[in-house]
Amino acid sequence: MERWFAERSVGQLLPGDHAWFSYANGEEQEHVVGAFLRDGLTASDKVIYITDAAPQDLPGLRTRYHLDPDTYLRTGQLTVLPTADACLTGEVFDPGRMVASLEKVLARAERDRFRGIRITADMTWAIRQQSGAARLLDCEAGLDAAIAPSTTAMAICQIDQRSCTHDELTVLKETHEVLVGANPDFDDGVLTITRTFQPRGLRLKGELDGARHAVFAEALHAVTEQGGDVHLNVAELRFVDLGALGMMADTALRLAARGCLVLDHPSPDLTEVVELIGGRVLPWLKIGDGEAP
Repeated sequence: MERWFAERSVGQLLPGDHAWFSYANGEEQEHVVGAFLRDGLTASDKVIYITDAAPQDLPGLRTRYHLDPDTYLRTGQLTVLPTADACLTGEVFDPGRMVASLEKVLARAERDRFRGIRITADMTWAIRQQSGAARLLDCEAGLDAAIAPSTTAMAICQIDQRSCTHDELTVLKETHEVLVGANPDFDDGVLTITRTFQPRGLRLKGELDGARHAVFAEALHAVTEQGGDVHLNVAELRFVDLGALGMMADTALRLAARGCLVLDHPSPDLTEVVELIGGRVLPWLKIGDGEAP
């Protein structure tokens, strides 16, 4: 039987959520984890990050969201826990120690009466250790027991998907009921535009009409300016007008030798239109199957 997951953007996470996040690259990590940190710090939540990175190098905090971690470290709102202190026994990953460390800081944060508590850790280093995947499974069970009943705490477990096999990622993912991803770049209830990272591009949901050409143009420019292939996942796009299709065609033409614009999972009608205006005239505008819808 297929496992059920709740999929939320990072801004939709709720107390009690113990979320899974496997990132394709540093840019995706900045979009998701950086937003998680920013939202907590600007809302006066307690933020706990288990990492050996320097506070100035926390994903996206300074580079994308322009926040100075030193300010929050001084007030105690941000705590950075080195892995040696929180997770290791004799240089070996110890799931029991990590869970105990988090339970301790959770209890302290609750006594300090923070509005909420946010916890995150990049566990890529742990899975690279001998028996790392099995130890992570033990750790995830303990974290879930600590986070799920909470009315104030939420957590994101991160891992670089390039460091794992597909089977390892699947097993670890299935220890969570919540999958977290990037916030939409735009959402007005009619059209939602969300950045994607593997493949690089945009996911379009809803209706793309003339009133939304400007925001679509802005989002399209942001993902095409560096060149390379760009994918538009249109599986949930119910309507697109000719003007927006013309914008896609113009973008494909501008990309030209630098890459292709690929429409993933289009409807049969949209496929027919694209093949009509593309083909020999615009060979850089293609139909693909990209990521799963």
